[in-house]
Amino acid sequence: MPQVPIIMPQLGESIAEATIVDIKVKPGDEVVNDQEIIDVETNKAVMGVTTPCKGKIDRITVQLKETYPVGAVLGYVEASEADAARFAKRAPPPPQGEVAEEIPARADQEVAPAREKKIPTRGRDGEGTRIGDLPVPAVTKGATFMSPRVRARMAELQLTTADLAGIMGTGAGNRVTIKDLESFLHKIENQTAHEASAIRAGVADAMRRSWTRPLSTIGSSVNLDPVLQDRQSRDPKPGPGLYASRALAVALSENPGAAAKLIGNRVVQSKSIDVGIAVEAEDGIMVPVIRSADKTSLADLATKYKELVELARQRRISPDMQAGGIATVSNFGTFGMEWGTPIPLPDQTLLLGLGVGKKVPSWDEEKKEFVPRTEAQITLSFDHRSIDGGGAGRLLKRVIELLENPKEL
Repeated sequence: MPQVPIIMPQLGESIAEATIVDIKVKPGDEVVNDQEIIDVETNKAVMGVTTPCKGKIDRITVQLKETYPVGAVLGYVEASEADAARFAKRAPPPPQGEVAEEIPARADQEVAPAREKKIPTRGRDGEGTRIGDLPVPAVTKGATFMSPRVRARMAELQLTTADLAGIMGTGAGNRVTIKDLESFLHKIENQTAHEASAIRAGVADAMRRSWTRPLSTIGSSVNLDPVLQDRQSRDPKPGPGLYASRALAVALSENPGAAAKLIGNRVVQSKSIDVGIAVEAEDGIMVPVIRSADKTSLADLATKYKELVELARQRRISPDMQAGGIATVSNFGTFGMEWGTPIPLPDQTLLLGLGVGKKVPSWDEEKKEFVPRTEAQITLSFDHRSIDGGGAGRLLKRVIELLENPKEL
């Protein structure tokens, strides 16, 4: 009977691979067109792979917890002649073996022997490409100021320069040698460890890329009593973090240049005030984006936020739902934290942080006495290439003004 391949789809613009986390069917099961049969995890979310057509599952050619590239064959569906004609059976070409060029090393280094970089795919019909015992990374990460042999070994194991920061090099000029690296790897083999989840690895990579920029943080305090009083009259009742998101969006709409990105020697201005909201998910953080947040009422924000939180906690937020924001709000006060210096995402300029509200004495000039008020610390972290302290300070001051006068929101 004709067969149609089930292909790993393109799951996002920058996503090159995904890990199999659930297989919902078995050989012999009847399926319909566009039925979700496999769950895959990227560094951003868990998404479903669907059947290309109606038919019966012939076989699944992938394994749980294994990682496969976009375009890999995940299995086959026994289909009708008509469907088979539409989906001609195509297998990805087998990877061509590459041999690393031998590069002369320094006198203090071992000479790297030629080694085969790629290993033929596991399974049949070109399912998945892997290097050694690890999946092919979406982006090969190398190191600088290290020998070619060390860089090759790091790329093979998907290590970054930060991973080797604790190694004291024994080579000339304290250079890390291949012996240093292998000794380090041998030591950690004897320690308790487990493989990082895709979302944890994704957060780590985003923060590593963010830290290549000059980041700065300013902070102040905000009186939350007006927000707490205002929310009592609303249904649904937005949390302080949503008030902060709305205030940031309104402030940016009044001064959109504050969120412009500097790319090369060009200042790139966003056409829409899209604000992300940091949500804790299992083993990481997801940042769903509220589109046109400056034009979205607090009531609509509360409704959308509830939906997004549920999806985020299930890790069902797609990459498109997390892309394109110009700023993010992180309510770290949820965890009882008073102060923080959160790091903006690599493609964003700003991140507003809100601490926990606490009762503090505040001097009332009219009463000539101290009165209690609920105060929280609020911070603004920013890319100092795009905005200076003065501009960031004025933006934060406007956010505070809006929070202390929530009727303007």
